[in-house]
Amino acid sequence: MSDIARTVDAVWRIEGAQIVATLARVTGDFSLAEDLAQEAVVDALAQWPQSGVPRNAGAWLTAVAKRKAIDRWRRDERLSDRYRALALNFDEADESLWQPIDDDILRLIFTACHPVLSKESQVALTLRIVAGMSAAEIARMLLVPVATVQQRIVRAKKTLTASKVPFETPEPREWSERLGSVLGVVYLLFTEGYAATAGDRWLRRELADEALRLGRMVSALLPREPEALALVALMELQASHFGARTASDGTPILLADQDRSRWDRAQIQRGRAALRQADALGRGRGSYGLQAAIAECHAVAGSVETTDWDLIVLCYEALCRLAPSPIVELNRAVAVSMATGPAAALAIVDELDGDGALRGSHLLPSIRGELLARLGRTEEARSELRVAASLCRNDQTRAVLEVKAASL
Repeated sequence: MSDIARTVDAVWRIEGAQIVATLARVTGDFSLAEDLAQEAVVDALAQWPQSGVPRNAGAWLTAVAKRKAIDRWRRDERLSDRYRALALNFDEADESLWQPIDDDILRLIFTACHPVLSKESQVALTLRIVAGMSAAEIARMLLVPVATVQQRIVRAKKTLTASKVPFETPEPREWSERLGSVLGVVYLLFTEGYAATAGDRWLRRELADEALRLGRMVSALLPREPEALALVALMELQASHFGARTASDGTPILLADQDRSRWDRAQIQRGRAALRQADALGRGRGSYGLQAAIAECHAVAGSVETTDWDLIVLCYEALCRLAPSPIVELNRAVAVSMATGPAAALAIVDELDGDGALRGSHLLPSIRGELLARLGRTEEARSELRVAASLCRNDQTRAVLEVKAASL
């Protein structure tokens, strides 16, 4: 990949969601907004090698995309009030005036989570547009084929266009029906920032920070929704580890080896306070509340050994009933290994392996390899860790797995 291509990719990952959100507000068409943004990216790849990278690359892409919108409306001979207003106020795209518009991102998510779409389509579309993730990255995260993700995204955009869904934050009476999907995609954004599924970075702090900002906005809109508060608590508690999760060269530092004095204690307190707020509403803990409780157990423990693993196992057992998934079950196995021992945990992992739900993911063989190593089954452990490394698409995580396998 050339230097310009890497620059364009970096700009898109950082500002792509804001660019699409701005274009969607201007054009009123979600699908058209993404098409225009992608056309502007193509222009950047063609022009920047000669002209150089603009001082404000995001503003450049937005301005080019707006001009393309005007050209398209002119060609279609549909000069409307919208076009005239855009043309008269086009100076707003000037680089010196470019400012991120926070509400546009939230509108983008609410639009993508419109009930006219299936939940699977909502998630795929939001991850593609807001996180700038490729179909392959989304497929790995959701444990589905790439073709399935591509079909969901294409169909979702066509459905939004055909249904003439407006690009706007819905009325308050409509918030509740979209809340579950909005919270779900916000947490998936955070998860990708917390541990990237692919690429050469283990952490994508800018994505995790954006997810946390969006979560705070949603909880402010719906202060009586315990799961919104619990999600904020969960993200605050997990984000508090960021300062200790990587070495200076970006190499991952796993939980057992982290310097806990580098954890952000103020952020931990914010997370615990948000969880108390959620609990005070008296409606019980949902999936985010249980995950936040698990994160709190880690946050208050002085070491891995003094962590309340029995409580964590109980929380995972409740979570498995409330929101069952193979990833939750795999995490439960890790907790069981710490509370009870690796043999009991290996039985859980072997059952998951038999189900095939995590086939193609590096997560299951990596955990299985760790458990086998603890049981003294070194050759089997080395084999599993090598399989995990071969399946992993994140360079940093793959390196960790290769080192572990070699050390055995």
